Amino acid sequence: MNMPRLLGALTSALLASTVSANAAEYFNRVSSFPVALNAPEAEATSSEIITATDDGMTLIYSDSPNGGIGFVDISDVKAPKPAGYMDMGGEPTSVTVIGAKAYVAVNTSESFTNPSGKLVVVDIAGKSIIGEFDLGGQPDSIAHNKDNTILAIAIENERDEEVNDGAIPQAPAGFLVLVTLADGAVTQENVKKVDLTGLSAIAPDDAEAEFVSFNDNDEVAVTMQENNYVVIVDAKTATIVGGFEAGETGVAGVDTTNDGKIDFSGENKVVPREPDAVKWLDNDRLVVANEGDWNGGSRGFTIFNRDGSISFDSGNALDVNAAQMGHYPDFRNKKGVEPEGLEVATFGDSQYIFIAEERSSLIAVYKDTGAEPEFVQSLPSGISPEGLVAIPARNLLATANEVDLREDGLGGSHVMVYELGEGEPAYPQLVSELGEDGHPIGWAAISGAVADAEKPGILYAVSDSVLYGAPAIYEIDATAHPARIIKKTVITRKGQAAQKLDLEGITLDGEGGFWLANEGDSDKLVPHALIHVNADGEIIAEAGFPVGLLAGQKRFGAEGVASIGTGDEQTLWVAMQREWGDDEKGFVKLLSYKPATKEWAAVSYPLEAAPEGGWVGLSEITIHGDYAYIVERDNQIADKAGLKAIYRVPVAELAGAELGGKLPVVTKELVRDLIPDLASNNGYVVDKVESFAVDSTGKGYVITDNDGVDDSSGETFFWSFDLN
Repeated sequence: MNMPRLLGALTSALLASTVSANAAEYFNRVSSFPVALNAPEAEATSSEIITATDDGMTLIYSDSPNGGIGFVDISDVKAPKPAGYMDMGGEPTSVTVIGAKAYVAVNTSESFTNPSGKLVVVDIAGKSIIGEFDLGGQPDSIAHNKDNTILAIAIENERDEEVNDGAIPQAPAGFLVLVTLADGAVTQENVKKVDLTGLSAIAPDDAEAEFVSFNDNDEVAVTMQENNYVVIVDAKTATIVGGFEAGETGVAGVDTTNDGKIDFSGENKVVPREPDAVKWLDNDRLVVANEGDWNGGSRGFTIFNRDGSISFDSGNALDVNAAQMGHYPDFRNKKGVEPEGLEVATFGDSQYIFIAEERSSLIAVYKDTGAEPEFVQSLPSGISPEGLVAIPARNLLATANEVDLREDGLGGSHVMVYELGEGEPAYPQLVSELGEDGHPIGWAAISGAVADAEKPGILYAVSDSVLYGAPAIYEIDATAHPARIIKKTVITRKGQAAQKLDLEGITLDGEGGFWLANEGDSDKLVPHALIHVNADGEIIAEAGFPVGLLAGQKRFGAEGVASIGTGDEQTLWVAMQREWGDDEKGFVKLLSYKPATKEWAAVSYPLEAAPEGGWVGLSEITIHGDYAYIVERDNQIADKAGLKAIYRVPVAELAGAELGGKLPVVTKELVRDLIPDLASNNGYVVDKVESFAVDSTGKGYVITDNDGVDDSSGETFFWSFDLN
């Protein structure tokens, strides 16, 4: 594989600024459905494997944590509705549909050593169970052939990861079940077992069947993930007709260390591919997602010929793509983006490959060319996409995103729907270019921004403590579409990457450098301070908060910094996120600091009312003309989000009083409610609007903080509007 050529294609696709004259087609998200609407009483509910009815009007997903399957009405694709929920009497692992019936594989195991499972047949219209059949073990994936006459079910009998460090063999072995249907009906006599032991070099007596897929010749490809093997079974005769080892590979140009920086100069050791999902591309080629589960995972996807020879391997392409989009999961990077789910479908004249990346929360979209696939785009997909289903007749793709973090006040599991059409991709809205070393400029969690004083559309931004190993200033060209990070300057102290920084704001110093707002945390010995750096990112001065102010300190400190005046008259204004110990409830400080005299002062800013169980605070300040523009938000997400807005305060009222005394209260005026902007992305409303910059022409730029894909979808939204 020619990796430089592939990376060049990826970068060109990501940074494309115009639509082709040939009216290129892309997938764009049109709706998002919170699956909790189907099971409102459940403490945790999820969507994992997803399928669609034959007419494409209803989605059906498996919900393992809550033990059921959910239905989503997408007859109006832009307004999905809850369409019912059914208890399965166990843990559903996968679901497929034939005509009026859904076939659900359900795990009922008492233990790893005594696995069991059943096939549940559901009447879709009546939402009733019309049959249950013993599978003889713990099922995983289920699929049916094109003629709707045979079901294939992978019986994994998964290993106990707490035993012998999860090493195999661990009896009992898995196998394949084939079910011959008569007019859609199942009988126990037609549930037949296919032995898969004795095939792989790794633990041949413990087959770990994972995923199944039919080709048009009624052959079933079965991945045995931990065994690093793919077997091919003739479903009509229940005989093994082929198979191959998935092989080992190393990957160069990747980030291999969890060190708070995205550094793609590393090389991943040679490991087994350990394929998870598998799909046939035609009768002679199949594609696998190399997730890894026990001892491997090569971070990408591979196209095999049926004899096991490799037609294509993606190498580091998925990781590079995710890093350029700010979606690379440095905090959990043993498997990189962790490709897991797959879908293959033909839309018009093009066959597409969709790869679900669990840790980056992206769906990579490629066109199958018969040789090296063509990268098309990457789609944002909630938190941890697991399953995908294409509905070509309606030009739709749906994804199931499994993670439910509502208990922690974060996002829940969602089903998301995308439509193929002419135009531009709506996402990504901010990407990075490749650096001089040929590796992606790694970024995440943009937490503060300022515009260049003279160049319209040029911004400088910082990211927060997610990338603690390489705190940096990013130069953004917002005149491009999508906006591009074109330069990264690491902040240094005595020649080394600076430590103990949690940057939340940035402003110009008037001399080519910057002042940065550092949000402190006494538990981590991170100081509440303003940091002065030169154009090369070297720290030249630090201004810690005054002792009297720190007496009432809390973790929620500086969230933005802006500048008024020049030279000895320069004054920095700092937006504090939340009330400290000496603040009246509902009021937060705007601190001022004059570098020439080292004097501190403050005014008081009135917050909007906090939602029940949540809080409201500030997350940015920028000054343009006669006003200071302040981002105010609650800490709520999705349907609970109620406040994400920009207010303005007259500069004339920024007359700070001495700290420790009564502070003057400024007046504020609403400039823009940002929730409609966030909702226009057709996902759920994200929490952290953390950056707002205004350039010399009066154009305002808003950027969200994606938390570095840590308990987050990783989505970064970047948009602009005119203030004038």
